[in-house]
Amino acid sequence: MNLGIIISSNDPETVWNAFRFGNYSLKNGDDVEIFLLGKGVEAENLDTEEFEIKQKMAEFSENGGSIHACGTCLDLRKKEGSKICPVSTMQDMYEVVSENDRVLTF
Repeated sequence: MNLGIIISSNDPETVWNAFRFGNYSLKNGDDVEIFLLGKGVEAENLDTEEFEIKQKMAEFSENGGSIHACGTCLDLRKKEGSKICPVSTMQDMYEVVSENDRVLTF
């Protein structure tokens, strides 16, 4: 299955669970893309003692998942894309939605 995940939350537990699910899906042979939108672009900076999000994001990327970060949302927060979260566009989000069998939002 091809799975798209859109994360628009900056709640550490929610973001951590979204990446946990993405990693689980990859391990089951699915193709998974994650698009970070709105507050979701803050994901790399949300680590807590309980929720090691950067670790989950790295695992996701290492296992073949791809992550996109909304460029406009990054600009609004005076942030830049990163190696793990490249700057993306609405066209990229459109493709995540239109080219995957299922799309989940967190």
